[in-house]
Amino acid sequence: MLRNIKELSLRELEELLEQWRQPRFHAVQIFSWIYQKGVLSFEEMSDLALPLRNKLKENFYLFDLKLLKALGSTDGTKKFLFALEGVNLVEAVIIPTEGRVTGCISTQVGCKFSCAFCASGMLGFKRSLSTAEILDEVLYLKSHSERHKLTHVVFMGTGEPLDNYDNVIKAIRIINTPQGLNIGARRITISTCGIIPGIERMSQEDLQIELSISLHAPDDKTRSALMPINRKYPLKELIKACHKYVERTNRQITFEYILIQGVNCQVQKAKELARLLKGLNCKVNIIIYNAIKELAFRPPGKLELLFFKDTLIKSGVHCIIRKERGGDIDAACGQLRLLHTKG
Repeated sequence: MLRNIKELSLRELEELLEQWRQPRFHAVQIFSWIYQKGVLSFEEMSDLALPLRNKLKENFYLFDLKLLKALGSTDGTKKFLFALEGVNLVEAVIIPTEGRVTGCISTQVGCKFSCAFCASGMLGFKRSLSTAEILDEVLYLKSHSERHKLTHVVFMGTGEPLDNYDNVIKAIRIINTPQGLNIGARRITISTCGIIPGIERMSQEDLQIELSISLHAPDDKTRSALMPINRKYPLKELIKACHKYVERTNRQITFEYILIQGVNCQVQKAKELARLLKGLNCKVNIIIYNAIKELAFRPPGKLELLFFKDTLIKSGVHCIIRKERGGDIDAACGQLRLLHTKG
């Protein structure tokens, strides 16, 4: 049965070549063809001997995604909907800004964590993506970005990266390695809903990747209503894990905070948030809620947004308002997949 060759790390590919009685250095050549030149067939690997190319073709294939739909925003954002085997669908997004091109990657088909404000879990959870499928997303985005350039990768698409830990970390190592995509670790971000065991595992990796945590509320009652995962990993335990992470890695944590009208955007909530984060090396990304017609939540008013931000700043919390991207193409997590499935 054929496998996607991107399931193999560089070392695993070297070991396979040794089993085939081939020189190990061919592994670097193969990696270069896949991750740097972006070829889609083994026949294109012209510096490999024909018998080796045929051997690779007999055992592997190179790409596993089928494009179903592509949308382009007026701000340059591009969103893609892919089909995997069967009826499984997954999304990925290119977000160009001045001086950088970010790929937003999904790690699961659907999501099992059922955040109340998010479209990702509305169709339920199907399965986790393989390492190769994750890398297929990244390579597709790279090949469809301007000048085939991808400077940053964020695991902020559909699914919970730390619920697919091994495949995500393996993909990140290939994205990061100079023989692979050669994207610096500090330009790679994992976003989690707060899976404490995963955060603890991350702190022990020899990777200087960025950690982003979806917080969205400063108290357990509000956060549990928005994010059921909080019942398993409440704020006190989560923030304790964050302090340990910072101590162990000496890295700053980013907290994502989606402002939802009448739910979590009051000035009092901002004061509570400042107290919660006191003494922690962190910053807060304030996000304006992207309304989903199937849900009753709405974005805050402009004054609510500014008062919230100003309260945090006056309380000593480093924060920014994240600019909305792709609003005209339903670029928020899970929206395109939801629309396609319903259609």
